[in-house]
Amino acid sequence: MLRVAGARLLDDRHRSGVHDVLDADPVAACMVASRIEAVGLDPWRLGGELWSHGAPADGLCFSGANLVPLRGDRAALRAFADRARRAGRVCSSLVGRAELVLPLWEELAPGWGPAREIRPDQPLMTLERPPMIAPDARVRPVRISELDRYLPAAVAMFTEEVGVDPREGDGGAGYRARVAELITSGRAFARFHDGEVVFKAEIGALSRTVGQIQGVWVDPAWRGHGLGTAGTSAVAVALAGMGRCASLYVNAFNAPARAAYQRVGFVQVARFATVLF
Repeated sequence: MLRVAGARLLDDRHRSGVHDVLDADPVAACMVASRIEAVGLDPWRLGGELWSHGAPADGLCFSGANLVPLRGDRAALRAFADRARRAGRVCSSLVGRAELVLPLWEELAPGWGPAREIRPDQPLMTLERPPMIAPDARVRPVRISELDRYLPAAVAMFTEEVGVDPREGDGGAGYRARVAELITSGRAFARFHDGEVVFKAEIGALSRTVGQIQGVWVDPAWRGHGLGTAGTSAVAVALAGMGRCASLYVNAFNAPARAAYQRVGFVQVARFATVLF
């Protein structure tokens, strides 16, 4: 064990305790669970570190491209913040249950702030029954040969949602590779019209029991015609066929999107928060 400021680094010897925590909160933990189930806890394969404060059931946090607190009281969050400060910021965002993210950000803000944006209220929603909106039969998995036609829609969605162009820094090579990976793994879905994407969505994280839908986007010229709800229904049906429950989270201020997901049948089960850097 490596102990730093009350937080310890976990490895594959601790998988049982970690899985107990993840299984107890499968929807909120989906992003982290999907990685751990695939590669284990070794930091090199995981692409980050998993920390605990005491036993995993007492405090658990993932540190990688995102900093994701999964469980812990205020003492655990202080320990995670101290370790994160010592390591230096390597994440692009802090995301997870609001009751964990916001207190953790209070601890980190003096050294890491100011944030580019704080989104404190993001309903985390699940679909636990068949969709109430008929799925769009023209929404299908994207083929890798369609990458160049799909990529502009993915860039438009990311820029609209996050507020930055994902091609900045490396000319788009990294983002293109990530989108290509989603396509080759069968987790990018779209409806095409005359060769152009008019609806898109992806399954961003896929654990044993939950699939998290992300990147839902409709071409502005096609909005207001039900493509978003029917397309999201189609992705949810695809997840059901994989034996997974569909989930997603949305900004509380995005009233049209929240209403659309509610029409599909999604219900709120928790509240996420995101701090963007």
